[in-house]
Amino acid sequence: MSIVDYALERPAATVGDYFALLKPRVMSLVVFTALAGMISAPAHVNPLIAFSAMLCIAVGAGASGALNMAYDADIDGLMARTAGRPIPMGHIARGDALAFGWTLAVGAVTLMLLFVNALAAGLLAFTILFYVGVYTLGLKRRTPQNIVIGGLAGALPPAIGWAAVTGALAWQPLLMVAIIFMWTPPHFWALALFRSGDYARAGIPMLPVVRGKDTTRRHILAYSFVLVPLGLLPAALGMAGPLYLAAAAGLGGWLLWQAAATFLESDAVREPEARRLFAVTIAYLFALFAALIAEHVGGVAPLHAWI
Repeated sequence: MSIVDYALERPAATVGDYFALLKPRVMSLVVFTALAGMISAPAHVNPLIAFSAMLCIAVGAGASGALNMAYDADIDGLMARTAGRPIPMGHIARGDALAFGWTLAVGAVTLMLLFVNALAAGLLAFTILFYVGVYTLGLKRRTPQNIVIGGLAGALPPAIGWAAVTGALAWQPLLMVAIIFMWTPPHFWALALFRSGDYARAGIPMLPVVRGKDTTRRHILAYSFVLVPLGLLPAALGMAGPLYLAAAAGLGGWLLWQAAATFLESDAVREPEARRLFAVTIAYLFALFAALIAEHVGGVAPLHAWI
């Protein structure tokens, strides 16, 4: 088949196809955690600048998703979870996705530099390059620690949001970054447990594939025991109030319970406990950052003021 014939047979890309390239669910989480960093910052910012910053963060996250899909197109087609993406389906050519992603990435960083500040732009550029260059091209196909190290990219949005408001960094956004960084491995390893066949077919060395499911369950439990106390620190250090403490304690206890249930999993084929843990980790992170946002918007005093 000639290139012309292939181009004629490939369905025309739609707006929905290009939107799917942005990984909208991942983008929404990035925007949400960046918003928490922005709202938590001890300064007021012009609403137009705030909107510009959030738009740049959203576009930068979408650019990262598009580039990840382009560089991973060969393995996406081998996994049931990703086979329906636009490039494996033949809706968008890999070269078009690369051009789309890099255009968005450069545009997002440039606009952040022009309309917000240099630190926020630098952090956004670092996040995109780390996710694409270090995680996607460097770690993902080479080491079972891919999601541990690569998780830094997904953890940085609160720092970008904070920097967009203050033009600086502080321990508070770095603590938020640390929470997301420690949350990422148990979250994705839970997914890898019940999707291990996908990763094995694609040749991706996720922990269950190269070290086994028992080792993965032990790692999940160990990380969870570090994550939950870390999640309580914003309240203990005066950064958050009683609503956050209730969410961190309640959801943290649930996460530990489910991590223990996953550790004791008896159904190694369907992995129902790992599936539940995957959902619980999402609820946990959402609750923590939603509580933080609600407290700052509602003017709730930090915990030490209640004691």
